[in-house]
Amino acid sequence: MLKFVGRRTLYMVPTLLAISVVIFVVINLPPGDYVTSLVAELRGQGQVVSMERERGLRELYGLNRPLWEQYVAWVSDLLRGDLGRSFDLQQPVAEVIRERLPITVALAGVTLLFTWIVAFPIGVYAAVKQYSIGDYLATTFGFLGLAIPNFLLALLLMTVSVQYFGYVPEGLCSPEYCDASWNLGKVLDALKHWWLPVIVIGTAGTAGLIRILRANLLDELRKPYVVAARARGVPKRRLVARYPLRVAMNPFVSTVGWVLPLLLAGDVIVAQILSLPTLGRVFLTSLQQQDMYLAGSILMIYSLLTVIGTMISDLLLAWLDPRVRLGYQ
Repeated sequence: MLKFVGRRTLYMVPTLLAISVVIFVVINLPPGDYVTSLVAELRGQGQVVSMERERGLRELYGLNRPLWEQYVAWVSDLLRGDLGRSFDLQQPVAEVIRERLPITVALAGVTLLFTWIVAFPIGVYAAVKQYSIGDYLATTFGFLGLAIPNFLLALLLMTVSVQYFGYVPEGLCSPEYCDASWNLGKVLDALKHWWLPVIVIGTAGTAGLIRILRANLLDELRKPYVVAARARGVPKRRLVARYPLRVAMNPFVSTVGWVLPLLLAGDVIVAQILSLPTLGRVFLTSLQQQDMYLAGSILMIYSLLTVIGTMISDLLLAWLDPRVRLGYQ
């Protein structure tokens, strides 16, 4: 197992290097650069921007160099822990991410817990009680959860909140509680604001995991060892919990690697609608302004989380399933 961890750690280096190349190329695919967007904005405000000033701005931001030189400089700074400076916000990228990352990770973590807590019992019940009313309801919820876009669900729930609860749940806290110390009032205010983004972001993942767990558990329940155990008189609840459910849990564990980055990146449009102070809004703005250092650094963080999460998923899967553990050995 130690050899596996060491080998996967070594693989992370060329993987992240290849990802950085793809990120830099994709970010620079649209025509123009940040100076192009800035000049268009200034001219839209009625200012006269000469060609000399445009060249000066491009030289100031280092955008007059060839792309390969810009990429080498960016990667070299990343290896030294310097994420660069945001063109649009005029502050270090590390500070921008540091301000938004904790609340983004907290929201993603709460959403992940919500997804597992809801999906696990519903998926098990739908498989054990196949073709029951509860199974049909779970299947319907699964299809609707995957079919309804997050932004549409956010708008619908905002409408319900305004009509039936009398408030608009924008942001993650009320202005009077954002800088206040934690107390009962702040906890209640957080519950008042967090329920909407958690449900909106977590609905698709919950629906998908319900369907996956139901399908895997149904497949295990039909296998000969389960039939033989039932014939020997093993209680159904004990049998399901001890053997088939452990195997059917593999999808839960194997998705840790991509669920958290997906939650972090999946709130981009929802963050705009609900005014969430997360990385999603900053990322969308950086793409619109062609702020390549900020957008590239955020994408690299998502990629790093994906690579690390995938390795953690493999280790948890080996701990849960002896077959995977024997395969590593």
